[in-house]
Amino acid sequence: MPKVGMQPVRRRQLIDATIETIHRHGFADTTISRIASAAGMSSGIISHYFGGKNALLEATMRFLMQELRNDYLMRLDRAKTPIDRLEAIVNTNFNEEQFTPQVTVAWLSFWAQVPFSKALHRINSIYFQRLASNLRHELRQLTTDQRADEISAAMAAMIDGIWVRSGLSSGRADVGAARVMVLGTMHLYLANSPAR
Repeated sequence: MPKVGMQPVRRRQLIDATIETIHRHGFADTTISRIASAAGMSSGIISHYFGGKNALLEATMRFLMQELRNDYLMRLDRAKTPIDRLEAIVNTNFNEEQFTPQVTVAWLSFWAQVPFSKALHRINSIYFQRLASNLRHELRQLTTDQRADEISAAMAAMIDGIWVRSGLSSGRADVGAARVMVLGTMHLYLANSPAR
């Protein structure tokens, strides 16, 4: 009989094992057996908790997005100005817990599967829309609506582009440099934009 309260612990162990297994073997060669082995559990437990590999990838991406959201809300609570809130958005997207080789490879694997899965497409759409909406909302406090749309699109493309480059390169990416690059570009845009 399973211990009471073990489900969240086991689910988290399986999500961590999924991220590690994708990093080591790539999504195509990430099998239920390898994930179970990395988690120190039986293959049947994955089916019990998730139903299969694709559902586990979906749960992993939902978990990573929720972690980003929690981090953002914590940073947002301390932010006082639109610039502070924009910095919170950028700093959240390059937080130390997620901007790692293991997690960037997991995100790349997720993005590669988006065109082939309605569930993953929906998760990705939520991520894209939330990022764009948060950026636009703060930028519209500082410049015109049109310019805010342009700057938010550029910032979102830079954030995603840096993640892709990081996932395709070896070693750990420089979190500080990523933040400086995006925020520096934002400040250049704003310096050449009409004020609100």
